Amino acid sequence: VQLQASGGGLVQPGGSLRLSCAASGCTSRTCDMAWFRQAPGKERAWVAVIRRSGGGTYYTDSVKGRFTITRESAENTVYLQMNNLKPEDTAVYYCAAKSGGRIIISAMQSDRNYDKWGQGTQVTVSS
Repeated sequence: VQLQASGGGLVQPGGSLRLSCAASGCTSRTCDMAWFRQAPGKERAWVAVIRRSGGGTYYTDSVKGRFTITRESAENTVYLQMNNLKPEDTAVYYCAAKSGGRIIISAMQSDRNYDKWGQGTQVTVSS
C-alpha cells in the first residue's frame, strides 16, 4: 500500500480546499482510510475516517458540518472536502490507511491503529 496526498495550499478564512489521497494497493473493501493533521507545536490529531465496505464516516467535533470525507472507489482515492476554513485548521494534513482487520470505532482516532501513511500536505488558512 502506498498513499500519495495532495491538494494543500494557502486559502483565506471562509474558503475551501479539497485534499486527495491516492491509495495504491487499497480498495474500498480492504482499507479504512483517515485524515489526520498536525499543527505547529502540537501532536498529530485525527480529523475524519471513512470505514471500508460502507462502514460509515466519522469526524472530530471541530470539523463537523465543514469537512466531508468521501471515497472514489474506481480511482482508489479518498478526498477531504474542507469548507468554511478557519485559521485553526492550519496544519500539515496526512492521509492514513488501515489494512487487515476493519477498524473499530473506539480505535479510529489513534494514529497507532493505521499502518500506512502518506506524506503530508500543508494547509494554511490566513488572510
